[in-house]
Amino acid sequence: MKSPLLQWAAFLFALFHVYVNVFATIPELWFSAIHFGGFVALCALSGNEATVDHAAPPLWLRAVNVVLAALAVLVTCYMIFFEDALYAREAEFILSDYVVTATAVLLAIEFTRRTTGWFMPVLIMISLSYILFMGRYISGVFAFPGLSLETVLYRSYFSEEGMFGTTANISATYVFMFILFGSFLLKSGAGDFIVSFARCLAGRFTGGAGFVAVIGSGLMGSVSGSAVANTVSTGVITIPMMKRSGFDPQFSAGVVAASSTGGALMPPIMGAGAFVMASYTQIPYLHIIAMSVLPAMLYYLTVMFFVRIEAKRLGLFADKIGDHDSVWTVLRTGWHFIIPLGVLVGLLIAGYTPIRAAAVAILAVIAASWLSPTPMKWQGIFDATVDGVRTMVSTALLLVAVGLIINVVTTTGVGNAFSLMIVEWADGSLLISLVLVAIASLVLGMGLPVTASYIVLATLSAPILFDLIARDAMMEALSAPDLPSNVVATLNLFGGDAMVALREMPLEMRQLLRAELLSPELLTGMLLSAHLIIFWLSQDSNVTPPVCLAAFAAAGIAGTKPMATGITSWKVAKGLYLVPLLFAYSPLISGTWPERFYTFFWSCLGLYAAAGLLQWRLDRPLNAVTALMLAVAAVLLLWAPLTVYHHIVGAALLAAVVIWQRNQDKLSSVAQQ
Repeated sequence: MKSPLLQWAAFLFALFHVYVNVFATIPELWFSAIHFGGFVALCALSGNEATVDHAAPPLWLRAVNVVLAALAVLVTCYMIFFEDALYAREAEFILSDYVVTATAVLLAIEFTRRTTGWFMPVLIMISLSYILFMGRYISGVFAFPGLSLETVLYRSYFSEEGMFGTTANISATYVFMFILFGSFLLKSGAGDFIVSFARCLAGRFTGGAGFVAVIGSGLMGSVSGSAVANTVSTGVITIPMMKRSGFDPQFSAGVVAASSTGGALMPPIMGAGAFVMASYTQIPYLHIIAMSVLPAMLYYLTVMFFVRIEAKRLGLFADKIGDHDSVWTVLRTGWHFIIPLGVLVGLLIAGYTPIRAAAVAILAVIAASWLSPTPMKWQGIFDATVDGVRTMVSTALLLVAVGLIINVVTTTGVGNAFSLMIVEWADGSLLISLVLVAIASLVLGMGLPVTASYIVLATLSAPILFDLIARDAMMEALSAPDLPSNVVATLNLFGGDAMVALREMPLEMRQLLRAELLSPELLTGMLLSAHLIIFWLSQDSNVTPPVCLAAFAAAGIAGTKPMATGITSWKVAKGLYLVPLLFAYSPLISGTWPERFYTFFWSCLGLYAAAGLLQWRLDRPLNAVTALMLAVAAVLLLWAPLTVYHHIVGAALLAAVVIWQRNQDKLSSVAQQ
């Protein structure tokens, strides 16, 4: 969006979103259609501009882009002006309905291809083929007789379950407003402040440059919510800083990629996924971010453990990263950047909707900038708005297009079939189910952005994960002496054995039984645990080869091999796999706050032991004995069902390894002297 005309169009389009979100009320389908049509038009017309690497496209392609932009406006206007006419005909399609709805679907496929690649369009086409005709040629649980073209197009375009349904509305409301807020915050200079603040906090420690990268990416990610954008914005500063301090370039890039990936896990924003999760689960957004604080801290501590271990291996010291300002000096010059975040969190706690809180926070950014030497004037406000729209293009188109897949999943019952398949393969094992979901997440992540991957997997597998997580609590509840008569009657249908009943009864019956036996608070925690597991696992595509976009972006900055950097980032980001196990097997999400802090404490020690195993050293390289001790310590500390005595033994084993290695260091130093 380099041309002034296109920039003004983006600016006015953003103002329209803000106006509708804060002041006006229009039908959700209309708003979603306008959201889609506007971003398609902006994306099409942006394709006519020359770039640094390429000249302007040929005349014929520019003409095609103009036609596509016009078609996007057409399909939007058709929704607004002809929806009532369709219902007046009792939803019976005429030729114009077929043409416009098919055009809308094709536009969604094409512009998703332009912004995210071929994986998503191919998945959409397979989904539509399945619901139209391909399902009748499949046997077993995935068999589907098929629907008419009219029905599919109606559900895709006019239905609230289609491309203008829930995910599109989330994109037009929550996601747009928070991406705009992040754009304003970064434009005001918050990025430099965040890096400087992280530098003065962590720069004086051993391996301080790595800690600066981790903390800076975490703080920046809590605002941006995008792993790739986070990698690029902070990596240009922190990767050279780590290289200058003595870290290997590949390790530096891997740390920044892993840290940036964690930005989507860090409250208060958590990217688009948190808003989708709130909509799916009907759990308040504020509750989701409150429950996500401790897990996010665990993830970043894991990355820091890798940094510390590597710094000790290289023999790095704090004085290698240069001079640092004091915390108070940095805060004195940039304290005003904290005001918008404080306003945002304060309004959320006060009960404001996330949309209104984000709108007020944007105004707070502008107001706070006037407390700095470089206040945001008209040009800065304009540029921040356009940058926000530019950042939003791919996300908006993706979230609209994914509605086509969700429509197929919900209409055909593929989600239930997928859940049944997991049940069959896992044979009631929660651990095997987690492995299967992790594999599915990795496969989807090869072609889908993390939000889309989460949406698809949440639709398919969240119910069964929720069911398996709740099973132990249900068994304990069923062992109570005084059960309600209806529960006893249900058990008698399966011979009176609770274990047999839970294994054999249909999922829908278990859902009714859960509501009867377990408290709403516990059920909410378990439901959130299931969705957070999927949300966390969906992030691994940023750091796991062969795709790992965040790692590739970091490799470009560091000048390292992309695939090797991806392997390093995958190893450093192992918290993406370990912490979800705590969601499933511990009260980290579903328990009381004392239980959460108890789990958090022992998990910190366990994750340090696990990091040592993966790096094959702590202060010194491991041998067979110390490695075995660390492995046992990690299991005893991380496996929440064990008693406190087991955790103490695990902590003692870890402490023994650390003390022994440090004594060996002292002996080596004495011998050298």
